[in-house]
Amino acid sequence: MTAAPRAALVTGAARGIGAQVAAALVADGRPVALLDRDPAVRDTAARLAGPAAARALVADVADAAAVERAVAEAESGLGPLGLLVNAAGVLRTGPILDADDDDLATSLAVNTTGVWNAGRAAGRRMYARGSGAIVTVASDASRTPRAGMAAYAASKAASVSLTRTLGLELAPHVRCNVVCPGATDTAMQRDLWPDPADDGGAAAVVAGAPERYRLGIPLGRIADPADVAAAVLFLAGDGARHITMQSLTVDGGASLGL
Repeated sequence: MTAAPRAALVTGAARGIGAQVAAALVADGRPVALLDRDPAVRDTAARLAGPAAARALVADVADAAAVERAVAEAESGLGPLGLLVNAAGVLRTGPILDADDDDLATSLAVNTTGVWNAGRAAGRRMYARGSGAIVTVASDASRTPRAGMAAYAASKAASVSLTRTLGLELAPHVRCNVVCPGATDTAMQRDLWPDPADDGGAAAVVAGAPERYRLGIPLGRIADPADVAAAVLFLAGDGARHITMQSLTVDGGASLGL
């Protein structure tokens, strides 16, 4: 029996959750292509010392042609892809009535169209080979209303639906699942705090904000990117071989398991 392809492609891999997922995959012995529109992804890839290769690709997930070229380059350099992780994301905040039209357009372009572009480019190849897995990093905001986060939540909800439909259409050869993180200690999260450098900002997130109808976090901490990466690796691995079209929420109970 031919071994399943081990190479992986992670989008949004320059920093944050994407970088942590890439690091975990390299540590697991998978060759990994790190894709990001930020050239800093090259530095991230260079820092990943491990048992497997790490290759940087600079491309915008919202550009279908660029993604197609990047996927082809990844397979040329690392071998057939067995895993795609859609971790690229942007966060635009503000009340709907005050938001700029570009807030929604940009959120959809990256958070939703990015999943569409990467999922199609990698999915075609995986399906033709009869093997593969796709994991999309969405958000618990995709199903729990968050004041001031409409563009982000709408785009993440769309990415969840898109990934599930992709899982249906690519079955039985390719499994497609979603990880929905809550508050996670990344630069994106810290940008929401009064002082991004102050670790005390996490305490307010844990406590919640009743005036904004936002519950706190029952487990008493915000997530570390490694917590999210562990969930991604589970869904990507053989232990989840009979799981597809599912969403795994990693939010410390902030959405009360709903």
